[in-house]
Amino acid sequence: MGRKILFVTTDQQRYDTLGCNGGLVGRTPVVDRLAAEGIRYERAVPQSVVCMPSRSTMLTGQHPSTHGVWMNGVPLPVDAPSVAAELQRSGYRTALVGKAHFEPYMDAFGRFTENMLARSGDETKQNPWADGTVGPHRGFEHLEFASHGAAGSLHYAQWLMLNHPEAMGMYYSAIDGDFNVNAVGDGATGAPQVHDNPIPRDWYHTDWVADRTISWLDSLDADDDWFCWMSFPDPHHPWDPPASEMGRVDWREVPLPAGYPADRAERERILDDKPRHWRLWYEGDLVANYEAPKHWVPATLTDDQVREVNARNAVEVELIDEALGRVLAAIDAKGWGDDVDVIFTTDHGELQGDFGLLFKGPYHVDGLMRLPLVWRPARRSGVAPAVVSRPVGLVDLAPTFATIAGLEPAPWMQGQPLPADEADAEARGFEKVLTEWDSELFGVAVHVRTITRPGWVCSAYRPGAVHDGTEGELYDLVHDPLQQRNLWDDPAHAATKADLLADLWDSQPPARQPRLAVEAPV
Repeated sequence: MGRKILFVTTDQQRYDTLGCNGGLVGRTPVVDRLAAEGIRYERAVPQSVVCMPSRSTMLTGQHPSTHGVWMNGVPLPVDAPSVAAELQRSGYRTALVGKAHFEPYMDAFGRFTENMLARSGDETKQNPWADGTVGPHRGFEHLEFASHGAAGSLHYAQWLMLNHPEAMGMYYSAIDGDFNVNAVGDGATGAPQVHDNPIPRDWYHTDWVADRTISWLDSLDADDDWFCWMSFPDPHHPWDPPASEMGRVDWREVPLPAGYPADRAERERILDDKPRHWRLWYEGDLVANYEAPKHWVPATLTDDQVREVNARNAVEVELIDEALGRVLAAIDAKGWGDDVDVIFTTDHGELQGDFGLLFKGPYHVDGLMRLPLVWRPARRSGVAPAVVSRPVGLVDLAPTFATIAGLEPAPWMQGQPLPADEADAEARGFEKVLTEWDSELFGVAVHVRTITRPGWVCSAYRPGAVHDGTEGELYDLVHDPLQQRNLWDDPAHAATKADLLADLWDSQPPARQPRLAVEAPV
């Protein structure tokens, strides 16, 4: 049998928020130690930069075009391929605690399985699997869900209602009275979705996810092999960590991000060098992602607001690191420490001030595309610490889990097991990663296809509401790491662009037909 697996994800976390990746604001000693003992990936890339498509990729090992979740609000079919089902079938105990988001959260009528499970208090249910057999929902025999705050009827919200009902109204209200994404903030600077949250730390969802994970681990026998997906909802907006923890970081002392030119004219010059939807979002004229406030104008963002957002984000990252430390300590106390592979990553990043913008959307630059990814193989595996610079994708996670468990990756998985070091990456051809974006929202259609190769990122825009099919982005990551100079129309780089585009279009994954429908905003 294979080794035990702790898969840790956060939501919307930038590469540069970890100390091991050069982060300077938040302290992350637990993940930094995992990186020092294991493998740190310097260019991990998602297959989508929004939650539902990206999380579905982690579960299925497929690109969004193939599994069919092409934007938020499109539910992953209950019989979609699942690496958890592969592991459970082979004898693994399986659990997911925290944020799943394979199905829409906005589900007032209880149409989707995960919301129904939470409301009923069931740990799982029997559903058909991709191979036609029947087993636990998506392969997880134990499910406990949390989201951002106390909204909805997920397990965390129910726990709060039962044990601490006074906390139900403490979190930020993500939706305003007109059912739009809330644009207000009540912190020191008025930054959107910043909130002073009076909730006690031990009631907060980060500690709840760790507590419930430890509880499930306590239920296992010593010789069980297990796969546990521990999924923290933070540091995704809204930025409302417990107010008691805000003394960790003084927002006034937080440096402005390197990707945020303090001079407004320079920010706008950079934006005007990119496809037109960048400037349209900056001016508040276009929203291509439901979670970005419809009635907020990024051009109004101030230096202090950027600082406060980054400070609160850093606090949330620190709390996650400490919660992970508690779980790892519980694992060590059980004598499992040498037998557990730990993989830490996120679904996508966050702009956090880059280019004068917040949140996420069809902006395929490092703030959203360069992810933290650390794999600490079980100590008994004998895998040496390493750093891998070649690009890898979240599509590679599912075959990695299968390999750790001693299984052959399933034929429907489109990635390959993560490389153990740079030589392994070169030998097995880790040369490119594909990312896609499709959104049709508020009457605006944006379609982007991106290829990341060593030293380069190239994005092509298909015709839509604001693009005619001729626009794109080309960045030299060596000489322009902040991606502030778009080389798309530069004659000196025409050959490089042509080569990248040919590779991009030749490598497109098969698309699911017919296309799945959007059934909720998010």
